[in-house]
Amino acid sequence: FSNKVKFSLDPMLKKRDDFEDILEERRNTSDLRYALRCYTPALYKGLTPCTASELKTMVLQSDQLLYVINQVSKETGTATDEIQSEAEAILEEMAHRLQLSTIRFFAFTLSKIFKTLFRSICVNEEGIQRLQQTIQEQPVVLLPSHRSYMDFLLMSYILYTYDLALPVIAAGMDFMGMKIVGEMLRMSGAFFIRRSFGGDKLYWTVFSEYVKIMLKNGFAPVEFFLEGTRSRTAKSLTPKLGLLNIVMDPFLKGEVFDISLVPVSISYERILEEALYARELLGVPKPKESTSGLFKARKILSENYGSIHVYFGQPVSARSLAEGRVDRSQFNLTPRHIPRKPSEGIQDFVNDSAFRLVRSQEENMVLKPWVLLAALLLQNQTAGNKLGVLVEDLTEQAVWLRDLSRQFGAFLHWPDHIPPSRVVSSSLSLHRSLVRVSEGRVQLNLEPELLSKAVVVLSCASYRNQVLHVFIRAALLASAIHSVAGSRKQEIFNAFSFLRNMFSNEFILRPGAEVQDFEEACYLLVKSAVLQVHQQEVLVTDRGHRTLAFLTSILDPFVQGYQMVCRFLCEEATESLTEKQFVPAVRKFFIKHLLTGELKYVEVLSSDLQKNALAALLRLGAVQKLRGGANEGTLKVNTVMVNSLEDTLGGKQDFLFLIKNFK
Repeated sequence: FSNKVKFSLDPMLKKRDDFEDILEERRNTSDLRYALRCYTPALYKGLTPCTASELKTMVLQSDQLLYVINQVSKETGTATDEIQSEAEAILEEMAHRLQLSTIRFFAFTLSKIFKTLFRSICVNEEGIQRLQQTIQEQPVVLLPSHRSYMDFLLMSYILYTYDLALPVIAAGMDFMGMKIVGEMLRMSGAFFIRRSFGGDKLYWTVFSEYVKIMLKNGFAPVEFFLEGTRSRTAKSLTPKLGLLNIVMDPFLKGEVFDISLVPVSISYERILEEALYARELLGVPKPKESTSGLFKARKILSENYGSIHVYFGQPVSARSLAEGRVDRSQFNLTPRHIPRKPSEGIQDFVNDSAFRLVRSQEENMVLKPWVLLAALLLQNQTAGNKLGVLVEDLTEQAVWLRDLSRQFGAFLHWPDHIPPSRVVSSSLSLHRSLVRVSEGRVQLNLEPELLSKAVVVLSCASYRNQVLHVFIRAALLASAIHSVAGSRKQEIFNAFSFLRNMFSNEFILRPGAEVQDFEEACYLLVKSAVLQVHQQEVLVTDRGHRTLAFLTSILDPFVQGYQMVCRFLCEEATESLTEKQFVPAVRKFFIKHLLTGELKYVEVLSSDLQKNALAALLRLGAVQKLRGGANEGTLKVNTVMVNSLEDTLGGKQDFLFLIKNFK
């Protein structure tokens, strides 16, 4: 490491724009006139005009699909006509039927709903202008963050409002269970895909050809969620690469000059599904999507959900991402219609691009004051403060954390023209289902019964999690400093690398970027006068202790959760424990230790944390998943290694010892 800490922000993360509230006009003019207005979006200059049915014909006649139909026929001995009919049935089940009349119906209905639910829907106009220009110049892929069912309705609503081309949207097959609503979603641009394809070559080919032909022809912007599913914890999920591989393919094969990938960050002040998500994380089954379920959810219309901020990020060129990284001449070696597995280099490139895009989504998330209050209230509650915290003290802590967040580059929506006490009281009022204020003191709305208490804690944690991307690298460094006896830079870096590796299933940490992340953390903590970083040493300043204490406590629930998972595997895991049995068994173990007071963080009951801990142990080789025969899915635990990990997380063992043993 150089003596002087160097760090530069990702070029994707440009300056932030101003926002416009699109509901303001809706409150002052006719919703019917808005829904029926003239809609003339600017389209892609290379557009090949076609209807939804013509699009299906192009897919069914594509060289790649015909090639795969012949391959499947040879492999299975089934007649090609029969396989062709199967392909037609798959496409019929999958394809959208985008109709402007349905869009107009949704525009009218959603205007009514949004004005009832939300105070404002704020959109960055410069982002809209950039997108309008980009849609005309090249094929566009929209990549929104995914925190709510509301996301894809909101995206289409915004694009219709600004007279932009409406997207076609990848949606899970679950929505097909919502009879009337499922068909209406199809007519508003949704195309439906199975959650998993297994090794079904025919299904994969129909799906990938359908997406690629829409993209190449400029039929419409293609929209999908990089994370694959809604995040129940409000943390970004590790990106899924299937659809990103598909949309990159036409560029990599030279079928289009470039593709623009547009990360979109959707930030909710209050999430509609907050209690539902908390219960899901505690093992309560997710309700099945149904039209009757939708009508039962009407009671939410009487609630206030605050504001939404939607930030359309800088369009990212696939060509610029690939420059100097991908040799596209390799795609000339075989005919384009013959499917081929991506090389390791291509997989690494797509994976790296996905992490960069999700990081860009994170950086442009607009954080509300409540996310800071949730972080502080959780820390106060865990510290055993049973009487709660004085409103004045909470306000002082919030102002301190606001200033720290801004120093760390957070995109914070804190109205500076309003006194901090009013900002805090307004946030507490909006989230009164989670907190109560009594006799000038604030505390979480906790029930005595553990699982009811856990619903409130996990709901609160989902808001605290929204700020984690701002602090995670510095928090890993703070925890590394806390766990290392001396101040030697190399030892602290070793501890940082271990923790970063351990928690890379939990947070968005780009593979292979350890040094860059360490330098970023040093840069932020030097900039905020917490550390002095020298050639061989890292020293804590006198005023840095408060910040380091906050940062280590932010990571503590995850450290203790992973520690206890290790302990469970060493003490209680049977030889026949399967991956399916793991979460219920570890939850039971955690509940026992929470009731005895040995475990202090209720949020370790989150199935998301438990699954991520197991994924980390499988990745590190401390646990193996057996395959084949009667032992399929059984977990084989390397007790020595898991014990070492538990001791290291608990500070009982040297990081260097563990790193050497891993190697």
